[in-house]
Amino acid sequence: MPRIFIVLFLILLPVPAIAAQTLEPPPRALFPGEEPEMMDDLVPMPAPEPPVSVVPVPASDTLPEAVRRMIATAVASGDEAALAAVVKIARKTYPGFATAIATATIDHDMEMAARKQAEERARIARLSDPNPLVNWKGEIEAGASRSTGNTRNVALFAGGRAEREGLNWRHTLLARIDLQSTDDVTTTERITASWQPNYKFDDRFYAYGIGQFEHDRFLGYDSRYTLGGGIGYGVIRRPGLNLEFEGGPALRHTNFIEDTKETGLASRASIKLRWTLGPNLQFAQDAALYLAPNDNNAVATTSLDTRLIGALKARFSYNLQYERDTPEGRQSLDTLSRATLVYSF
Repeated sequence: MPRIFIVLFLILLPVPAIAAQTLEPPPRALFPGEEPEMMDDLVPMPAPEPPVSVVPVPASDTLPEAVRRMIATAVASGDEAALAAVVKIARKTYPGFATAIATATIDHDMEMAARKQAEERARIARLSDPNPLVNWKGEIEAGASRSTGNTRNVALFAGGRAEREGLNWRHTLLARIDLQSTDDVTTTERITASWQPNYKFDDRFYAYGIGQFEHDRFLGYDSRYTLGGGIGYGVIRRPGLNLEFEGGPALRHTNFIEDTKETGLASRASIKLRWTLGPNLQFAQDAALYLAPNDNNAVATTSLDTRLIGALKARFSYNLQYERDTPEGRQSLDTLSRATLVYSF
């Protein structure tokens, strides 16, 4: 028995030393600026890890070959609408290549911008030319008909329009003549001539003046003179469609067939519409209304032009003219339909 106690004593003897060594607190880490109390405290505090920065992944600058060829083909075609559509689709399909797509068209965009600037400078220089004989464009219209047999009928129509566009001024000259006889008796005799200068404040807004002469003895007057002015505005101004309204006062002097004369003020309103329906088809509407105490009248012309060869066009038109005061036995409303040839210059 004594031997057993001695063996157990020898086995359990190192346990307190080991336990004491295990329970000893670990060295304390020093904070910045703190002085160590003992040499065992000289354990440096681990440095904080640097913050992780998130770097955005840039969009790819290598355009897919299929997209590059598609854009190059659109640029080479010279069709700006097609190029804009291709670029729009490419950006929607490949949103990560926005920078590369813009780079693919940058040379073309710079070239087009330079070309537009050059064209604008050339346009301003051309419109600024003080020579009154330049910058004119217009048209000459003519038509005729003849019938024989039980009724002999001859009709002639001729007209012309010229317009000079300047940087601030636009001048429009207009002349028309309608003659018709049936069985050697004149049934239509109408002459109109006018000049209208416009001063442009901007691309849409302008002031106008008008001087006009009219002759139509079948509507009751031998001559009628009109002087007026007012304001005009381009309601619609875009390629292929142009709509303008005008309005203002006018002074009118009329010499009637019955050797009476009348002078008075009137209000004038007009509309001008030009609508390109296709490469060779254009619709036009011109109308004017005069309101006066004793001399109301309105005139409107609707026409459809179709291109034949070069500057030659065929025109189908319908003219309406209303006069409130007409001689006894004459109607207030006259209409005329005709087909004519038009040469533009």
